[in-house]
Amino acid sequence: MIFLVVLLVLLIDKLTDWRRDVQQDGPWLHLLRRIESRPALASKPWLSLLVAVLLPILLLGLLLIALKPLAYGWLSLPLHLLVLLYSLGRGQSKRELGPFRDAWRRDDGEAAALVAERDLGINASDAPSLLRAVEAQLLWRSHQGFFAVIFWYVLLGPMAALAYRLLSLTVEHARSEALRERAGQLLHAFDWLPVRVLLASFGLVGNFVAVNRALLHDLLHWEIPARQLLADVGPAAADLSDAFEGEAGLARLDSLAALLVRTRMLWYAAIALWIILL
Repeated sequence: MIFLVVLLVLLIDKLTDWRRDVQQDGPWLHLLRRIESRPALASKPWLSLLVAVLLPILLLGLLLIALKPLAYGWLSLPLHLLVLLYSLGRGQSKRELGPFRDAWRRDDGEAAALVAERDLGINASDAPSLLRAVEAQLLWRSHQGFFAVIFWYVLLGPMAALAYRLLSLTVEHARSEALRERAGQLLHAFDWLPVRVLLASFGLVGNFVAVNRALLHDLLHWEIPARQLLADVGPAAADLSDAFEGEAGLARLDSLAALLVRTRMLWYAAIALWIILL
């Protein structure tokens, strides 16, 4: 059922707008605000995080247990679909990059910088730095919005995928700095393995020698953030040119997007093969 769920999620995401309808964070954000407003919990960030993340996961686990004996477990399929759709990243990177690409194509550096700040939250001092920052964000959003979620879903099921998304939402939306810090620590642990699997996949579908050279030194380094690893190794895997201006800059983004598409195809094939062998 795992491969079927991943395939259905892919089709739903590409052909419909259901993901936007499913990804309603309001109820969970309301729970987070109530937790942060309670002095007994606010002073204990680990306990707050436990309640905010573990409570929804336990409820999901109970639902899965209740549905498992019914109809040979097939009644849990819609629940798997809903959880995986909800656990995917927010927004549409391709759509959000549209205004930036238009400004960059016109060689309008000022407009590109303003659009990047407005739509992507990126500030940079010059054009090459701006484009590198956009490339890094494209890689990061693909990782934390898709690859990491799929990795944990295939490996440990929907509860792990939901845990990853709730930790990401906590880092993004929590008002308490201590709570964001604790969630970030757990998210770093969640990212450590899938980001290395993703970068190894880049080596298989991209420039293997460049990936090996860029990744080998930091392969087992625990402290290095996943986002930094992606920013360092991803462009090397795509074998990008040194040109940044106009169409050459857009070609860099297109090369990264093509690398991510090839990696998705590799992951689908690997998941299918793993399911067959099991």
